[in-house]
This record gives sequence, C-alpha cells and structure tokens, in this order.
Amino acid sequence: MKSKSSKTKSPKTPKTDLPGPDVHGLRELPGLQVDGYSLQLRDKDGFIGEQASQTAFRELLERWRKRRRKTGKDPLGSLHSSDLSKKQLDLALQKTVSEAADVMHGAIEEFAEELAFVIQRFKRQPSWEKVQRIVIGGGFPESDVGERAILQTGAILEEMGVHVQLGRLSHDVDDGGLIGWVHLAPRAMLKGHDAILAVDIGGTNVRCGIVKTRHRKARDFSLAKVVRREKWRHADEDPNRGNMVDYIAEMLEDTVRYSERKKIRLAPFIGIGCPGLIRQDGSISRGAQNLPGDWESHAFHLPSEVLRRMPMIGSGPTLVLMHNDAVVQGLSELPFMRDVKHWGVLTIGTGLGNASFTNVP
Repeated sequence: MKSKSSKTKSPKTPKTDLPGPDVHGLRELPGLQVDGYSLQLRDKDGFIGEQASQTAFRELLERWRKRRRKTGKDPLGSLHSSDLSKKQLDLALQKTVSEAADVMHGAIEEFAEELAFVIQRFKRQPSWEKVQRIVIGGGFPESDVGERAILQTGAILEEMGVHVQLGRLSHDVDDGGLIGWVHLAPRAMLKGHDAILAVDIGGTNVRCGIVKTRHRKARDFSLAKVVRREKWRHADEDPNRGNMVDYIAEMLEDTVRYSERKKIRLAPFIGIGCPGLIRQDGSISRGAQNLPGDWESHAFHLPSEVLRRMPMIGSGPTLVLMHNDAVVQGLSELPFMRDVKHWGVLTIGTGLGNASFTNVP
C-alpha cells in the first residue's frame, strides 16, 4: 500500500537506485533481475514442488516405516514421522549399522530422487533454464538428514545430465529470510540509520528480527547481519489469520523497544517476506495455501494491517513492503553470487519455495 510519506522519484534519480519506494514484489533491483518466483508446476499428483518439501520427506519416511512394521518392530519408535524432531532423525542417521539408519537412508534416497526430478522440471521452464547455481535454503538443509539429501540430489542430477551447482545458504537458515531485505529497502531510508526491521512468515514459523545494514567495509551488504531475532512456531498453536497478524505486530513492537534500549537507530521501514505471488499493491494472488486462513482474500492486505498497528518508527512514518519469502531469502546470497550470471534458490520448508535471478551490469 502506498504510504502518504512516499515521494515520487525525480527523473535525476540514479539508475542504481530502486524503481519506486512503495512497490511490493519488485522484479528489477540494482544489478539484478528477478526472473521468476513461486513457480507452480502440476502433474497428475498435484503441484510437483510439494513432492520435495520438508512435509513430503516426513511422509516418505512414514511410508518406509510402515513397510518395516509389516515385518517387525519400527526402529524409530511409536511417534509419527511428522512429530519426530530433526535431532532425533539425525541421531537415527548416525547409527551407522542399524535398522533405523537403513530406514533413514531409504527415505533420504527417495527424497533426493524427488528433489532432482523437481529441479529437472524447473530447468525446463524459461525462467529457470539458464540457472547455473541453486542455493538451497529453508529449514530442511540445516539438519544432517537434509544435508545428506542435498548431496545425493547433486549426484543424481549429474547422472541425469542436469548440470547445475547446488549450494547451501551462507547465513543461518533463520536469518536469510530477514537479511535479504537490505537489498529491497529504499536506499534513501537507510541513510542515517543503523538497521531495519524484517519479518519472515512461513508455514510453520514466523521470524522477526533487526538487520544491521551499516558497515563501512561492505557497502554491498555482504556483512549485513541479524543482531536480534524472535521466532514463533505458530504451527503448534493453530492460530487464525487475525491472531497471526496481532502476534506479528507484538513481535515488531517488542523489537522496536529493544532497539530503543540498545540505541539502535531503526529506519522507519518493515520488510515482510511471505509465501505466494505478491502483487505490486501488496496483496497475494496465489501460493499462500500453507498459511492459516485465507491470505489471498481481496479483503485482506497484510502491509496495511501492519502499518495500522505501527504507523511510526522513531520520528518517521513507517513504510511497509512485502515480497515473496523465497525471493528475500535468495537476495541474502546476492553478494556471493557475482561469479555466475543466472542463479536460483529453493527453500525447503513446509512447502517448496523457489525464485530465479539474473545478474545484470
């Protein structure tokens, strides 16, 4: 939504600046173009991306365990696979010679095949066909299980003749979806301030943090970092849409108070990363099905809801911008992707987020 404080840029604005301070879902950034995101491809079983999500891995693991139960005891116990923690799964994988490890390896191998298939299908699309490197983000790769699956996916892709590099997110998985906002915040708003506020909304968790932007030795934001972060696992509480908005506002307000105590000069800006295809007006056209309630309703506009609760930060009127969460997480890698022209990001979480980029002169 356009803020009353927004000013139209004059024709003299340098080409290196962002094309408008009040546009959501930007596709053209300084030195970068977002070729596509929230790509949704279907086959007979539905969206193919859903076959390579963290949710899909848990379902695969459960099927492997059910087959094992037919001939004996389940080596992973009685809890459903969706209720097992990442730590429990990693411990099972570490038991080199055991039935539990056998089950884990079987599920990992099958998941890696599914992920390789999804990447192959993506690479056939115009927005992905030139991608040379894919950064894997989201919650799945932070575990030993996830790391093993990604390594196997790379090997399978080579066997399939799909030549693309796979890499891990450089930042902590909880930080990438926040740090990316330093590349989307209007440059003029960063002057005279130390940090910005950012929110990352996922199908399981919401993260809110302070991202430090100022660093004399890294004007490309390669040293941007999260100096404080709150994380709310909303999936455990089954909130409705209104509850989520209220809690996000409370997290932001608490973060502002922390900044005041620590004398961190916050820019009057909030960036929100959210699943789905984001229109320029900040509404969501599709892809938010993993969030509770109807986030795609024409009667719902998240940036306006946040702005209504936080109209001012410091002495300035707040500007709230929204973009796709995979795009934002991908942008956190921008300073480290200058050696390739075409690259992408896959975020393996509750669903599978995706975005593809082209570096431009």
